[in-house]
Amino acid sequence: MKIKGLRWWVIALIAFATIINYIDRQSLNVLWPEISVSLFPDKTDFERKEIYALISVIFVFSYAFGQAIFGKIFDWVGTRIGFALSIGVWSIATALHATARGILSFSIFRSILGIAEAGNWPGATKGNAEWFPTKERALAQGIFNSGAAIGGIISIPLIAYMSIYFSWQMIFILVGLAGLLWLIPWMVLVKSPPKSHPWISEDERQYILSGQKNQDLDEDGSFDEGYNPTTEQLLSHKQSWGVIIASAAIDPIWWLFVFWIPIYLSEVYQMDVKTIGIYGWVPYVGAMLGAWFGGLLAQNRIKAGWSVDKTRKLVITLGCLIMLPTLLAMSNPGEPVTAVLLMAVILFGFQTAIGNVQTLPSDFFGGKTVGTLAGFAGMAAKLGAAGLTYLVPVLTAGGNYTPAFVIGAALALIALASIWVLCPTIEPLKPLGQKTNNIITKK
Repeated sequence: MKIKGLRWWVIALIAFATIINYIDRQSLNVLWPEISVSLFPDKTDFERKEIYALISVIFVFSYAFGQAIFGKIFDWVGTRIGFALSIGVWSIATALHATARGILSFSIFRSILGIAEAGNWPGATKGNAEWFPTKERALAQGIFNSGAAIGGIISIPLIAYMSIYFSWQMIFILVGLAGLLWLIPWMVLVKSPPKSHPWISEDERQYILSGQKNQDLDEDGSFDEGYNPTTEQLLSHKQSWGVIIASAAIDPIWWLFVFWIPIYLSEVYQMDVKTIGIYGWVPYVGAMLGAWFGGLLAQNRIKAGWSVDKTRKLVITLGCLIMLPTLLAMSNPGEPVTAVLLMAVILFGFQTAIGNVQTLPSDFFGGKTVGTLAGFAGMAAKLGAAGLTYLVPVLTAGGNYTPAFVIGAALALIALASIWVLCPTIEPLKPLGQKTNNIITKK
């Protein structure tokens, strides 16, 4: 049996896993106004906000270290088993939220959830590098990233709707079950990498492998024969630090909205859970469109003959420049409709840029190293997000979110600078001291 376009089925499954990922993590964010009153009736609104921030920081810290851990796990056990471990554990952790009764239990379950959910990103980056030629990776990454946006679009109204008919405990059990069901088609369809998969056509196999020259420097047709340095050698390249710093700067912008959209709407516009369900999904429409736009624009430019270097820098720069003025405009958005539309533009810019940032590990290194660099970059990104999340209650005291949005704008500039300064040419790297095209990196 042969499946036409098998690589697109694989990335579609990964995108669907990301949708489930976001439904799982957004459940607490949407339900928190109800949960906090139920579990902490004697606390003030500010104290409940601090508890939410603490639990969120624990989640992000766990997520950060989970990315480094799962980056290595995916490089060791491969994409198929790596995803099975990641989504299996996070689904069980989500269901266990139903048994939480206080700060400690919520923190434990959020920590397990964070570690396991983190595998989705280095796993997707590695799966992208494994199943797609270089010219299609930005589009594939955009499809995968759109799963996060679609998850945001679906999760907020879905959870708000479910809250009418189910308790918050039952909602956690149901969304946890969805992840376990995803494992069935994944284990059936993704039997092995494209080089040896029994269901891939020979034409598609050759198309994928022949388009991975940056991971096949000896041109023997095997995708994982590119430059695969040790961890120490990887971190000696300034390009690796460009990826890590860009990720650490840009990712907190996304998490600022993922964690705080429901709380922001509740605090600034006094919305209840059901009203949040009406407004809260709108920003993620912008994110979904941005993920598609960034991927399609990159693919279009590369097909037009642009270099990977010129293409990546154009799309990343465009995304950051879209975010910059819109973040500043959030200081005084006016009506709630205007606020969520501005958020949609910000997340459009973010997703335009982030898909191309996330493809950089596979642009620079061979397949056996992609997961490791993606894991380090993801860890740095989540540590940055944890720091900003921890500061939000203080920065937004009294319901004024302007300082948080100004910091977001500054982070967009830092991400942009790190790409232009530390990644002078985006192309396959070689060991230090060897020539990369016409450039020699000194020891």
